[in-house]
Amino acid sequence: MVRKIVITGGPCAGKTTGMTWIQKSFEKMGYTVLFMSEPATEMKTAGITPARCTSSMAYQLFQMKLQLEKEKVFEAAARDILKKMETELVSPASPEEKAENGSRPKVLIVCDRGFFDNRAYMTQAEFDEALRQLGVDADEKLRSYDAVFHLETTAKNAAVYYGSQTNAIRDESPEEAIALDDRVITAWERHPYFRIIENLNGFEDKMRHLVAEIAAALGEPVPFEIRRRFLIDYPDTAALEALPGCHREDLEQVYLRSEEDEEIRIRRSTGEDGEVFYLTRRRLHDGQRRLEAEGRLSEREYMQFMTNADPERRPIRKVRYRLIWNSQHYEIDLYPFWTDQAVLEVSLRSEDERVRIPSFLRVQKEVTGNAYYEVSSLARIEQGKPI
Repeated sequence: MVRKIVITGGPCAGKTTGMTWIQKSFEKMGYTVLFMSEPATEMKTAGITPARCTSSMAYQLFQMKLQLEKEKVFEAAARDILKKMETELVSPASPEEKAENGSRPKVLIVCDRGFFDNRAYMTQAEFDEALRQLGVDADEKLRSYDAVFHLETTAKNAAVYYGSQTNAIRDESPEEAIALDDRVITAWERHPYFRIIENLNGFEDKMRHLVAEIAAALGEPVPFEIRRRFLIDYPDTAALEALPGCHREDLEQVYLRSEEDEEIRIRRSTGEDGEVFYLTRRRLHDGQRRLEAEGRLSEREYMQFMTNADPERRPIRKVRYRLIWNSQHYEIDLYPFWTDQAVLEVSLRSEDERVRIPSFLRVQKEVTGNAYYEVSSLARIEQGKPI
């Protein structure tokens, strides 16, 4: 199954962080997630701007052509990836086992903005002319997206957070951002599955709302992200890697110098698809650390941040195995300073959901809420003992 959605919105709406939340949430549901970057940012970063083109109309046509071609490539690639997954999938011994390990291949294409975002910068006459020149039927193109999710600009109802920290090419004032946000809504509002994600109860709530709406559109159970953690015996890694749908990644997590009420960390993830780098910022609010921002980094940015590593906490390296079993998502973390134990994390959808530990894992004890086993604490541990 291949599905395609659009994440759009006004300036400084949280799209960058939203992409990270989408990846984490939907990989846990068994999806291979493909991200198609925003053509406008690519073009402007490359030096192709409206001011350099003969007209705004000419620029929009270039951008729309790039959007169409990228979508064709991503759709073809998604089908090819799905075909390979279906071909390589090892058939379980029974239908019951197939249902347990959740191995049905699913690919999700996430477009950072879509074709109709261009309408926000054009008159209706210009947009109609662009459709004619490109040979695009508006209704057919609109239906090519399974769902569209509009993240409201922070200039609306959360102006204190409006800025350009996550996009160097953003140049709109708060007033301009609000006006653009409204135009983008108008451009997409005819889509049969169009949802607006507002700024109501804080940024983390906004991200959870986004993930819940996407899950509903895809026909998936809404993830509540309740997590239980267990200390387990060191598992048989060869047996794990032989399981259908089990994925291994090597992680490096580094904590950076920060203010007392702030936690900043960077992470390098190396898996079957290569290396990906992340930055996460959390700030203390009402006694709890809440997410401020999260997004991807380039390798160069990652190495620059490394120079600001917290000298009191060492880099944590671990091997993580992710798998779905009995319709539950499991993450098993293996640390180099432990040879007899590992940490298992189980994601649940409700407080009442029963944890079903796979038969091939043996639990030593539950450590949910035990700060000693948090990564930030383990960063101060060498060979299992406090530094």
